[in-house]
Amino acid sequence: MQSSFVVHPWKVIQTSFNPGHQRFAESLMSLGNGQMGLRGNFEEHYSGDHHQGTYIGGVWFPDKTRVGWWKNGYPQYFGKVINAMNLIGLDVRVNGQQLDAGTLQVIRFQRELDMQTGTLRRDMVLKTPQGRVQVRAERFVSMADTTCMALRYEVVPDYDAEVTIDAFLDGEVRNEDSNYDEHFWEQLDAGVVEHAAGGYLVSRTRPNPFDTPRFTVAGAFRVQSDMEYTSDEARLGFVSLRFAKSLKAGEKATLDKIICVATDRDYEAEGLADTARRFVRGSAKLGYEGLRALHAAAWAQKWERADVVISGDEAAQQGIRFNLFHLLCTYTGEDERLNIGPKGFTGEKYGGATYWDTEAYCFPVYLATAGEEVAHQLLRYRHQQLPGAYHNAAQQGLPGALYPMVTFNGIECHNEWEITFMELHRNGAIAHAIFEYTTYTGDESWLMGEGLEVLLGIARFWAGRVHHNARTGKYMIHGVTGPNEYENNVNNNWYTNRIAAWCLEYFADAYMKATPQRRAQLQVGEEELRRMLRISRDMYYPVDEGRGVFVQHDTFLDKQLMPVSELMPEDRPLNQRWSWDRILRSCFIKQADVLQGLYFLGHLYDRDCKKRNFDFYEPMTVHESSLSPCVHAILAAEIGYEDKAVELYHRTARLDLDNINKDAEDGLHITSMSGAWLVIARGFAGMRTATGRLCLHPFLPTGWTGYSFRFEYRGRVIRLEMDQQGVTLTLLTGAPLALTIWDEEIHLADEWSKRGART
Repeated sequence: MQSSFVVHPWKVIQTSFNPGHQRFAESLMSLGNGQMGLRGNFEEHYSGDHHQGTYIGGVWFPDKTRVGWWKNGYPQYFGKVINAMNLIGLDVRVNGQQLDAGTLQVIRFQRELDMQTGTLRRDMVLKTPQGRVQVRAERFVSMADTTCMALRYEVVPDYDAEVTIDAFLDGEVRNEDSNYDEHFWEQLDAGVVEHAAGGYLVSRTRPNPFDTPRFTVAGAFRVQSDMEYTSDEARLGFVSLRFAKSLKAGEKATLDKIICVATDRDYEAEGLADTARRFVRGSAKLGYEGLRALHAAAWAQKWERADVVISGDEAAQQGIRFNLFHLLCTYTGEDERLNIGPKGFTGEKYGGATYWDTEAYCFPVYLATAGEEVAHQLLRYRHQQLPGAYHNAAQQGLPGALYPMVTFNGIECHNEWEITFMELHRNGAIAHAIFEYTTYTGDESWLMGEGLEVLLGIARFWAGRVHHNARTGKYMIHGVTGPNEYENNVNNNWYTNRIAAWCLEYFADAYMKATPQRRAQLQVGEEELRRMLRISRDMYYPVDEGRGVFVQHDTFLDKQLMPVSELMPEDRPLNQRWSWDRILRSCFIKQADVLQGLYFLGHLYDRDCKKRNFDFYEPMTVHESSLSPCVHAILAAEIGYEDKAVELYHRTARLDLDNINKDAEDGLHITSMSGAWLVIARGFAGMRTATGRLCLHPFLPTGWTGYSFRFEYRGRVIRLEMDQQGVTLTLLTGAPLALTIWDEEIHLADEWSKRGART
């Protein structure tokens, strides 16, 4: 763990200033509300190394793909999450000395992210040539009004001084993650309004050569302060208001800055500045305190549904809350056009907004903690982008629908060939989310409606991508990359073949349950359906009968097999120390591959099968994907490796807090944060729902004295509590429910407990 951070169950606390860790701290201290967010940058000027980042949901830029080795089928653009205008900016001077922790000595420093209320606070003392100046800053991105954010800034010098604060919006920002053209914005308008109490700025993404929208963003702010307005400045790309106050030693100057944002995704581009100004006038009437109270109340409602309580292990407690906090900052389910980006609002890396991570990892968490309607939004998102998936398949000369590896609008916008055109398994994750929703809720209406259309497109893709091998009489899939990205362009990746066959069978089963009218709408011929079932039945799977394991791909066993324990410490992480060639030739596995299939389709395989495969593959797994530890932890719990499950839970829950993969300075691993909840619910509590019945098999992890969480299931809200005395289930709302716990059938009507149960 970074030495300047301490463990707290509800907070992330930084107790000293370390310029070398500034980017890392900025990532940890990020805030968001599902519609916009920003990194934990200082409000005032900072000349040291940092990453200034503000991001608006659904606002992106299609940067043109430019490579000298262009091949047919390459995506035309690489989609960028683009850095938006600096909304929180302040220029603070005391007797003319600019406050800058990059040039002045930091005497005292504490910064804390209060996850319970979604508030970031900082208390800092700087040494200037004339004495010491204390800065107290607080801000939030409103969860109650997703157009709004606000900050309070206080300056307290220990000497008589003239304090000036310039509150500004700055649209002249650039991306760190860019292709060739770093500047994605053009400036349209700026001005000072309301008797110099506020200002506004309007920016629009620059023209692009694709049939994709240009986005317009308007920001407006108002200042409420005990300081006096003295001057202002407005030019294209920048607007600023200056406030000043003469202070005696120990007196303070306070400035509240309330900011609202409007985009033409939701409002007419014409008059967008007026819209933002109208929003900020309304927010300013509530004042900073009123806005903060509403924001805290909204967070209280979020936590009431989603919180997980752990006793006996504060690091584990902080980890799960940190993960849930950033998931809730990133996605709220209120807008079906948005999804869960791999970095959320914490950074720009990976470019795109949507990966298969959403369906594979995040979907079940939102389904259980936020409810069926939020899960519906994620399903609608993919259905809306079905035409784009058909386009992606056609670009490769294939039938059906190929969901993108990375996208904003359904069209593939990632240009690494070995990932974009070989990681075909992401189609399976889309289908599995439909399966997850249907078996969890018991509601087949989505499956029989829009779901069948998605499944048909996916099934037709797999049927077109396989080839029949006359020698074996089996269907095969060559030239793929499985979930283990440390191998590219392999043949017959077991997981890819298995999920493809499952998708074909799942579609066929659902199709046969549909009404004759619905089947007629889909226009699936009898021969096409028979071929899908034949492919599913006759798919080829590499197997090692002697070891009793599924082989990751055709030639995996030809590699020099060795456990991770034989690596030298200086070799890790491989992706930062080894050449790509060396990684690809090695046996080392980035994340669950065969085990991903045994996790997804766990209801089809027994415990012994899972144990044999886990014992073979996990020792070769370096877990250098953020998505890896949670799957292994869940399987470890199921096969009885409880200590291993706890070890991997900590790696999952504290991946970013402890910067385990040494890359959190680029932004947090948002989509993998769902893994912490999954390990507790599906690993330690043993929750299974794939057969259409709720089954639980809880145990108490070593070192914990208890844990509890609530979840929604088929119109009920249930709380599970596990401690050293046993387990208690409480039906908080909804009708009584039959379920299975430790293979015992029970009828849950209000509260059920078993003392002395296995812990």
